[in-house]
Amino acid sequence: MPVQNWIDVHSHYFPPMSAEEQREMVDHLRKNCWCIDHFNEWTVEKTLDHMDRLGTQMQMLSFVPNTVQKLRRSNDFGAEIVRQHPDRFGLLVGLPSDDPAVCLEEIARSESDLNADGFAMQALYNGVYLSDPQLEPVWAELEHRKAVVFFHPNATTSAWDRPGALMEVAFQTAYVIVDMLYAGVFRRHPNIRFIIAHCGGALPAISGRLLQMGAMSWVPNPQNITREEISEVLGKLFLDTAATMPTTLGAALEMTTVDKIVYGSDYGVPCVDDQSIAENIEALLAFRGLSADQIQAIGRNALNLFPKAAARLAAGKSFGDAAAG
Repeated sequence: MPVQNWIDVHSHYFPPMSAEEQREMVDHLRKNCWCIDHFNEWTVEKTLDHMDRLGTQMQMLSFVPNTVQKLRRSNDFGAEIVRQHPDRFGLLVGLPSDDPAVCLEEIARSESDLNADGFAMQALYNGVYLSDPQLEPVWAELEHRKAVVFFHPNATTSAWDRPGALMEVAFQTAYVIVDMLYAGVFRRHPNIRFIIAHCGGALPAISGRLLQMGAMSWVPNPQNITREEISEVLGKLFLDTAATMPTTLGAALEMTTVDKIVYGSDYGVPCVDDQSIAENIEALLAFRGLSADQIQAIGRNALNLFPKAAARLAAGKSFGDAAAG
């Protein structure tokens, strides 16, 4: 596969789990319509092997568990992985968006203890959407830091007797981003850089409708969001390529520009496997709407978002040198 030194912004990891914790995970997924009977353990060794085979130089690790105890344990575990493999991994610190006070504590820890590259948040976390007004202090702190926030839907919700990871995540993503738009989150905090998982879900497909109708008088719009502002907000979002090629990319490139597209694999969760990840890369490489150079740039665009990760790569061996050695 003609991929070399790509940066993967969308990869999941899990701290070591007991047999009971693995059973709980399987039971939770089965209750949400997943046909699954086991949960594969995540390890650094398996992940590095996967990365070497696919030509990935670095993964940005993310996981947002549903309790504060698990979340802090996960963030600590991720930070230790990055310390051990600084030129192969980065960390996006999980934030519990149902508790702004704990969010602020984890943001503070991200620099003092975790040396994080950015943050990860779920669109819907323990019943709280990212458009909830209670999160304003969190957005203000992330704005102050000009932070990168990886926006991921809650894939365990289910609708119409299908797993949420199949389709619901796409619509949840679009709904929450539009709700954040009308709530003025993007207006008040223009320096937060958002990476939206799965190429923006359904958002690119509905972006034309949103632009045509979103500022009309019949639409509730207490912040007086204009059509020009809608276009500006949509155009500033970064979109990853995970599990969406090639169909969503065409719509995404109508909504934004190629420099806002970043590579993502969705590695580490049971809804993807090595074959589906490879097929997604192959579809991206074969995409006719971009040149070969533009497609290769997608694999490295993330370095513009993560200067600390770029510095770690510059300080260490290159991926090619490491593979050869």
